Amino acid sequence: MATAGRPEAPSTRSSPLYWAALAALIGLGVLRSAVATRLDGFSVDEPYHVVAGVSYVRAGDYRLNPEHPPLVKLWAGAAVSAAGFHLPPFRPLADKHDERHFTDRAVFLENDPEAVQRTTRAALFALSALLLALLAEAVRLHFGPGFALSAILFLVIDPTVAAHMPVAMTDLPVALLATAAALFALRAFQTWRARDILAAGLCLGLTLGAKHSALVAVALVGVAGLVAALRDRGSKARRLGSVAALFAIALLVLWGLYGFRFAATPGGDAASFNRPLEAKIEDLRSPLLRGALGGLERGHVLPRAYLWGLADTLRAGVEGRDYAVMAFGRVWQEGQRAPAWYFPANVAVKVPLGLLALSLAGLVIVLRRRFPGTWRAPLAAVLATAAAFLVALAGARSEYAGVRHALPIYPALAILAALAATTAATSRSILPRAAAALAVAVALASAIPVVRPWEYFNALGGGTAAACRTFNNEGLDIGQREREAVAYYRKKLAPAGIVPYWFYPWGVNGPGEELARHYAIRGHWSTSPDGAGDDDATLKGTFFFAATGLTPTRLYDNAAFRESAPVTRFGNLLVYQGSFALPWYRASVLADRANDLLKSASPNAGEAEKLLAEAVALYPDDYGSAIVLGNLAARRGDRAEAVRAFAIASAHLRPGNALGPILDEHLKRLAAEPPQSLPEVRDPFSE
Repeated sequence: MATAGRPEAPSTRSSPLYWAALAALIGLGVLRSAVATRLDGFSVDEPYHVVAGVSYVRAGDYRLNPEHPPLVKLWAGAAVSAAGFHLPPFRPLADKHDERHFTDRAVFLENDPEAVQRTTRAALFALSALLLALLAEAVRLHFGPGFALSAILFLVIDPTVAAHMPVAMTDLPVALLATAAALFALRAFQTWRARDILAAGLCLGLTLGAKHSALVAVALVGVAGLVAALRDRGSKARRLGSVAALFAIALLVLWGLYGFRFAATPGGDAASFNRPLEAKIEDLRSPLLRGALGGLERGHVLPRAYLWGLADTLRAGVEGRDYAVMAFGRVWQEGQRAPAWYFPANVAVKVPLGLLALSLAGLVIVLRRRFPGTWRAPLAAVLATAAAFLVALAGARSEYAGVRHALPIYPALAILAALAATTAATSRSILPRAAAALAVAVALASAIPVVRPWEYFNALGGGTAAACRTFNNEGLDIGQREREAVAYYRKKLAPAGIVPYWFYPWGVNGPGEELARHYAIRGHWSTSPDGAGDDDATLKGTFFFAATGLTPTRLYDNAAFRESAPVTRFGNLLVYQGSFALPWYRASVLADRANDLLKSASPNAGEAEKLLAEAVALYPDDYGSAIVLGNLAARRGDRAEAVRAFAIASAHLRPGNALGPILDEHLKRLAAEPPQSLPEVRDPFSE
């Protein structure tokens, strides 16, 4: 009998009608995403992941892109490999910069990128559909079929989820798997049945194989299992054994994804990664983290490729990248940590307001405890999972990614919204039902018509068109607008003989491999004709520009573009024409050319040092270039030049930057020890 004011928990049994409804709902979600994202090009990370996946499947070689576990890459790589992808021969790789050029060339220059993307999208739509169904099953087991359908409805309406469904990236898979793993683990700890332990272990293992942030879910499941085993009235030793079995299954799944091999390549790991694992671990600033990863490596506890990626994640995502980020118009410069509200705020501006209202209503119901008692534990598990990820994000330095790193919060929002909808549906009053229906209708009206849903922002964020003036993370754009640039070039620029500047995307893929195949363009890259031919501090011409570059920054600020209006716009790809004062431009070109020389198949340290010396003289604020210059001088034994370069870097750090103490200590050692004997200081912009 239901308690007054609380709905009675419905049966968790499913019927053929439920499965048909779930299939239809997910199918409609895939169809909506396919239509809304049909114009998207590859994100900057996808070629990297796809080529790596092909090498995993075809050669059993995990040297490429070890920064992410292999689940998504194996899935995409299997499909692309079967379609006849040409994988170029491996060669020695010099850091991520060189590795990304290797994978980008493979996709854009040695294969048909359109065909590769079509195959990748089809594969990822299938994977996303399967993972949505898996989450639905985990929800159904605890809350019932109607509740599960409501939660999935939330996810297929949301534009950010729709945007991620076809992309070969790891954020949506880990989000869906982490919550599913928490719910399957809860069921296992409630029943202690072997089949439930097996299901939870398999799901947790897949979560580990999706993204390194899955360790947050692993820790949470471990604590929950320990508490459940010790509180159980049965045999505590047997229960603890069941928890251990669950984790053993998860670990077995992870090892299986790496082919049950510790080494990353069939012939061993000698000179395989783009940076040696030992150096990658040494890059970490924390002695505790260095010791822990070193111990895991020596003990062969986890595959070397997984440990390489974990070291990379801890270095770039936890200890931090030196990039400026902006939210609501407030800027945190390089080296500054954004506040704890940064990621919740990014979620709040990306979820349609109707869905957000339902989630908030569900949270109120939770706080008032107006739900069946049997739902208490699963709701606690879901909310604890979301809270654990938020705590991890608050302590990390991954603000650059924006909402995609906060996607593990979305299943919890969906379940809260489902709680509100279910409560309204069982209410005796028409008002809650009408309010819930209105919220869904508002969400549908604002979200479903959106094309290019990656760029969607609700009214709290200023709307999709204006958000680039107050936000600057990857929730705005991650390089998918290249096709518009190609079309605009063909129609407007090429007939007039105009060679444009390429400031989009803001990453290694530039200067747009699609353009570079056929056209002359200018940019920071040595592959571009006329790339470093501009000595004037004022550039004139046509510019393809990423809207994320409008943020006021201390380094390489684009005030000239920020204060001008583009002549045309394709979402967050802006096209400018005219004269623009960019006094730092030549220094940035020289630094990028030096980077190419250092991180190419045939590095030229001497020429790179000359370019960096000129770049630092022109623009000493770029302390990353000064650090690399100091490393090169120390490598050839020039103590005086090394000290000078590192002193320049130290003098141009923002107060409070964590690099300050590191550079101070390095300068002391330079004064007392042979320069060649010192380890290099890692360029903070190299990750």
